[in-house]
Amino acid sequence: MKNKSFILAVAVMANCGLLSAQTVTLQLDRAQTKVSPTHYGLMTEEINYAYEGGLYAQLIRNGSFKDIVGNGRNRGGQRGFRAPMPQYWSVTDTINATLSIDNRDGMNRANPSSACIEVKGKGIGLVNDGFWGFPVRASEQMKGAFFAKRDASASSDGVTVSLESLDGSVVYASAHVSGIAAGWKKYEFALTMPEKVTSTKDARFRITPDGQGKYWFTRVTLFPETFNDRNNGLRKDLMTMMKDMHPKFLRFPGGNYLEGNDFRNRFDWKATVGDPDLRPGHQSPWGYRSSDGLGLLEFLTWAEDVGAEPVVGVFAGYVLSGDYVGADYVGGFVQDALDEIEYITGGADTKWGAQRIKDGHPEPFPLHYIEVGNEDFFDRSGSYPGRFMAFYNAIKAKYPQLQIISTLDAKALERQALENGVKGLKYDVIDEHYYRGAIDMYRNAFQYDSYDRNGPKIFCGEWATREGEPTPNMNAALGDAAWMTCMERNSDIVVMHCYAPLFVNVNPGGMQWTSDLIGYDALNAYGSPSYYAQVMFAGNLGDRIVPLVTSDIPEFQNPGRDGKNESLRQMYFSATRDSKYVYLKVANVREQENTVSVNLEGVGKVVSKAEKTELKASGPLETNSIDNPHHIVPIKSRMKVGRQFSLKMAPYSIVVLKIEVK
Repeated sequence: MKNKSFILAVAVMANCGLLSAQTVTLQLDRAQTKVSPTHYGLMTEEINYAYEGGLYAQLIRNGSFKDIVGNGRNRGGQRGFRAPMPQYWSVTDTINATLSIDNRDGMNRANPSSACIEVKGKGIGLVNDGFWGFPVRASEQMKGAFFAKRDASASSDGVTVSLESLDGSVVYASAHVSGIAAGWKKYEFALTMPEKVTSTKDARFRITPDGQGKYWFTRVTLFPETFNDRNNGLRKDLMTMMKDMHPKFLRFPGGNYLEGNDFRNRFDWKATVGDPDLRPGHQSPWGYRSSDGLGLLEFLTWAEDVGAEPVVGVFAGYVLSGDYVGADYVGGFVQDALDEIEYITGGADTKWGAQRIKDGHPEPFPLHYIEVGNEDFFDRSGSYPGRFMAFYNAIKAKYPQLQIISTLDAKALERQALENGVKGLKYDVIDEHYYRGAIDMYRNAFQYDSYDRNGPKIFCGEWATREGEPTPNMNAALGDAAWMTCMERNSDIVVMHCYAPLFVNVNPGGMQWTSDLIGYDALNAYGSPSYYAQVMFAGNLGDRIVPLVTSDIPEFQNPGRDGKNESLRQMYFSATRDSKYVYLKVANVREQENTVSVNLEGVGKVVSKAEKTELKASGPLETNSIDNPHHIVPIKSRMKVGRQFSLKMAPYSIVVLKIEVK
């Protein structure tokens, strides 16, 4: 394609007597604008058991015994008293054993709680339910550890750890640990699954003292094989699925998870680095505890392992309860942000760079974007412009190469700055969030076409078509495709975007937010139709935008908000190219089949076979599930093409053509 340009003419012919042949014109010119190199990425946060019970591979739930049920001390024998008990743990014999929480002599300040089991019989175990079970797979080796001590009068210093069936009748794997001392000490073990076993998640973890007496346990961990065999690592199947999405960035630590419900439970990155046994954890804003085993370094290596670079959100002095600190008092959090950047990028001659090296990653990580806060449009005080500028000025003074992202759009940021006397306002990128139904995605599929090219760059940091649960259906995937064509056509100003939320544990009680890209349980994971649409789009992206000029696209009638029908497009297009390929993307969002006639003019030579990837369903509500994970998946084929060819679009379908040109 050197020194050449061409016109790609597409005629869309509806197979319906009510519609005549339509045309869409796509013009490609070498002088056109570049696609942002960070256009497709990932956003995640602790919601829907995304980390605990999800990506973070630790299988033991409440391993530090901080989550309890019960109402405290029995003062004076009051009625209705229930002794505090650890959640998700139990004993196999409540007559010959007692279980209690002990906070008097913890293993360290970060983890002061332990479970005390007093055993008065034989074969009595302390059992953990896990996150709705444990994965049992043939030949897999799991690595575990716990801190323990025993009463000096206990009759044995040994315990057996095992994975077993829910009723205890089948032991899948076990290991014996001896030498339990009278003081706290860490003990490690390994469990190897049988070579022949039926995969199941209907399993429980058990610790069984060999003898009688009192034993204490805390910081119990169990990890399956992890991605890239990292210690304290991440789940292999979910990491592989993300890598297949071809992400260029990872936005972390997430949205509300960054802020927390109060200042004590914000994401305090300094409490998440170093030895996981010394991390206290905190409450996530979605009703359950985060162990912070997935801390800052684990986020960074997560990005590294899937081929992405970090987009880091820094806490900006506002929490979800509505509390905030003003610009005059935010200096401590600004320093935290500067220290965090130093941890990510600093060398051995810096305090926090040296800490990263000590934590096990000698090389600095790439970093180009910092986001100040999250969704600060919820802050009704108007304090964000002042807080933002405190961060902006301090970060730019030390790291002028970094791009700073505002969580308020430009108009709101400028208005609030004027109202609150904030002068010298500057910003590099603004973060926009959109959660819509499919119809609204079609309505807004040209939103960015009219954005000011001289205005700020856009980071669409959270977006999704919210139809279907726990994961999206095909109709949502079609809405997503329409929206992605909009962002691709405008990828000169939409420098980054990422779907949210990314993960959901599909077990009852695991979901707090519907329509999530990837679903899983303890054993298996699956991609929704929307996930596969992401894979198709992100995996077929050029470095230049092919501008599209369209006309007379087939339309459908939708009941409008005012009671009158509105006309919406039935088909949506985007195209990009690089030095070797043209990538044409088409979404047909209705039940009508259409044929697209493609006419390539002035291109020179078109290689006769193109790669075609198609995602389709027989109805818009069809979807994938944990029990039927591959109902809707992309199908690849080779398609004959030339300067003129036809592309048949099935109802409810998304097609990506990778056309080689010379």
